[in-house]
Amino acid sequence: MASVTSLAATVHQRVADALSAALPEAASADPLLRRSDRADFQANGMLALAKKLKGNPRELAAKVVGELPESEEIAQIEVSGPGFVNITVADGAIVRTLAARAADERLGVPYAEDPGTTVIDYSQPNVAKEMHVGHLRSTVIGDAVVKILEHRGEKVIRRHHIGDWGTQFGMLIQYLEEHPHELDHGGDAPGTAGESGEAAMSRLNRLYKASRVLFDSDEEFKQRARDRVVLLQSGDERTLETWRRIVGESMIYFHAVYDQLDVEVRDEDVVGESAYNDDLQQVVKELEESGVAVRSEGALCVFFDDVKGPDGKPVPLIVQKSNGGFGYAATDLAAIRDRVGRLGADTLLYVVDARQALHFKMVFETARRAGWLPEGAARQLAFGTVLGRDGKPFKTREGETVRLVDLLGEAVERATAVVREKAEQGGLDLTAEEIAERGAQVGIGAVKYADLSTSMSRDYVFDLDRMVSLNGDTSVYLQYAYARIQSILRKAGDTRPAAHPELRLEPAERALGLHLDEFAETLEAVAETYEPHKLAAYLYGLASRYTAFYDQCPVLKAGDAATVENRLFLCDLTARTLRQGMALLGIRTPERL
Repeated sequence: MASVTSLAATVHQRVADALSAALPEAASADPLLRRSDRADFQANGMLALAKKLKGNPRELAAKVVGELPESEEIAQIEVSGPGFVNITVADGAIVRTLAARAADERLGVPYAEDPGTTVIDYSQPNVAKEMHVGHLRSTVIGDAVVKILEHRGEKVIRRHHIGDWGTQFGMLIQYLEEHPHELDHGGDAPGTAGESGEAAMSRLNRLYKASRVLFDSDEEFKQRARDRVVLLQSGDERTLETWRRIVGESMIYFHAVYDQLDVEVRDEDVVGESAYNDDLQQVVKELEESGVAVRSEGALCVFFDDVKGPDGKPVPLIVQKSNGGFGYAATDLAAIRDRVGRLGADTLLYVVDARQALHFKMVFETARRAGWLPEGAARQLAFGTVLGRDGKPFKTREGETVRLVDLLGEAVERATAVVREKAEQGGLDLTAEEIAERGAQVGIGAVKYADLSTSMSRDYVFDLDRMVSLNGDTSVYLQYAYARIQSILRKAGDTRPAAHPELRLEPAERALGLHLDEFAETLEAVAETYEPHKLAAYLYGLASRYTAFYDQCPVLKAGDAATVENRLFLCDLTARTLRQGMALLGIRTPERL
């Protein structure tokens, strides 16, 4: 079905046409239409235009109003104040537009006119290390952006650039060479179905800590570990076999965490640093031959006029170390060459901590100078820090980084208690399994929404008490609004939702209807700017307007049949919009709570 033109777009066009007719020399002027608390919409463009033309804004506004023909969309129009044009749309126009949205399985949301190919790099856990609270934001934000872009019709290629290469693996592999049974677990191969992520995590944690202690305390072991790195990078098969076991063990654990977080991660999307190892020498060759990078004290470096240290000396991007080794910059550059050159990406997105902004600025500029990256094609979606209630980076009482599985487990436990209590209060006969399932959906949804409802560039406080609250801007509030609507629809029995444009709408019905009509435009804006918090804000506004509607407008006891059907229609479209919007944020909407 074709996309549905919103009332805002329709009214904007009519005012723009009237402005052009009233003042032909200002045909391209924007009427600056906005939602208003004085009417449904307000056009403010006449004030700036009149100032530019040295005219009277009220007179110009009156001319524009005079050029607006009668239509079935506009019920009332008037000039207000110094030259505002206030516009009230017709009740019937609201219902007809919503009926068109309801008739479309996409709720009138159009596909992008010219969809491109986007590669998005997010989550990025490290092999043989536990995922912690710092991985939460990258994973949740990245997953939401993927869903929103795919819904828009973009070709999205996911990339989880895991840390699976480098110095630490010499340490880990050498430790396993000398302690060969550390990864044994009942003879199962890494990745075996049924293998516990918790067990894999425990082994990985023990392995990493033990090897680190030995690396830091035994100089002879440290040298053997460094020699092992050379064997790894040169393709020694025995070393590679152990490395594969470590990566396989880590993947068991990663998938367990992603399953708990309710995020889909496919094996083919996991392309770590190691995948680019064979390309690094070519990266070095091209950068050096083109003059983009130069040798400095034996290292291959790229310098920038605007990047200097505290001493005023230039701080370079080091592509290759003086000992011939490679760091993050080399693999990041190789990944850009691959993503643009082989995968055909138009846009590269990196969901990475804001503290890495300088690194990515230098990497992007280097790739641009080398001709691998078109101007403006790469963007870091930089996110802030998760804070504790004390306003400091979230840590355990012992000062250690919070494990992601512990954080998610506590959220589910808290949410399960809320679900159980509400079920008992509402007389819902839920089984233990149903309570557990809904507790998981509510708890994980609470964690995701708290993150996604915050502008990604800002820090936010991780407060479970607030996150699982039924009141305020929380996912639980949205989930209960959805469940409440489902309850009403079930109670309606054979009475079905139906749009009735002939009815007069109450103020709460109008407010809800106009907000429903903004869904497509909201999604378009979110996709353009990669800002999921704007979708979260829209959904909270929708649930809030539905609550006001529910309080002020009886549905099943409305009186006449047409009003009951029309209000059921508003309920049903609200539920579908909530469900679709929440799904794009990666949050489930239980049918009963």
